[in-house]
Amino acid sequence: MNKKTKRKSTTKHKSVIRYLIDENKINDSLLVLINSLTLEDLIAIKLELSAKMVNNRLYGLDIWRKSGYIIKESLLKFAISTTKSKKDAARFLGLTYVEFVKLFKTYEINDYFKDKE
Repeated sequence: MNKKTKRKSTTKHKSVIRYLIDENKINDSLLVLINSLTLEDLIAIKLELSAKMVNNRLYGLDIWRKSGYIIKESLLKFAISTTKSKKDAARFLGLTYVEFVKLFKTYEINDYFKDKE
């Protein structure tokens, strides 16, 4: 007898897009516009907007050295939103499960999605 085992999905219903839509931060028309831009353009736009808010005085913000942290956090969020489990997300990113769990806690990814569960 071949029984199917029920696997609990640890990342089910976690989507950055859904989260931002629910928070009324984005809508479908904005998603269409974003889709037409490159990732590099989006990052440059976000940085330019941030700089304008502080009158182009980003002194002391070590953006070059912090960019790795920013990119890794976004990759973790993406992996969680596109896979069915944390183990799948770890495999997708080329990490061991132990490495993934450590990074998941370090970057506080669970807290990002916590309000929507």
